[in-house]
Amino acid sequence: MAILTRVGRIELAKAVKAQSIYLAWGSGQPQWDTTPVTEQSGSTQLTQALGYRKARRVLYCEPDTNGEIHVPEGTFKASTQATPHIYCEFNYDFTDGLEQTIRELGLMVGTQPHSSEPAGRFYHAPSGIADPGVLMLLEHRPAMYRDQGVRETFEFVLSF
Repeated sequence: MAILTRVGRIELAKAVKAQSIYLAWGSGQPQWDTTPVTEQSGSTQLTQALGYRKARRVLYCEPDTNGEIHVPEGTFKASTQATPHIYCEFNYDFTDGLEQTIRELGLMVGTQPHSSEPAGRFYHAPSGIADPGVLMLLEHRPAMYRDQGVRETFEFVLSF
């Protein structure tokens, strides 16, 4: 039986880390509030994207029970060496998606804003995105209303 080696997994992580990484959030479907929907591995986009936020930090990491990175998948520590695990942190600003209801998140790789978008902008409406990129991770979540005065932070570890 063939296996994907650790160095092969590291190469996959390097290829993903070298691209632009964004977190898209969307409104999903209101009926999800009463009937949870399981994420589908064949999904290629969000149901109803509301905006895209560029990653604040993208780091290699390793599993470590004493690590400083805590995500639902476990505890990790940052690494200066390439590993098969990539930590991504997204910090939404106070006005991003204001007064919207969020029910889905999608970690996107290779997202490209339109050339008309101002340089250095980290948050884009769907109309400001030329290419949403590839959906690497999808999460349906309980409805979250975007209220003034709240900054949302999301953290994920992609493991290859």
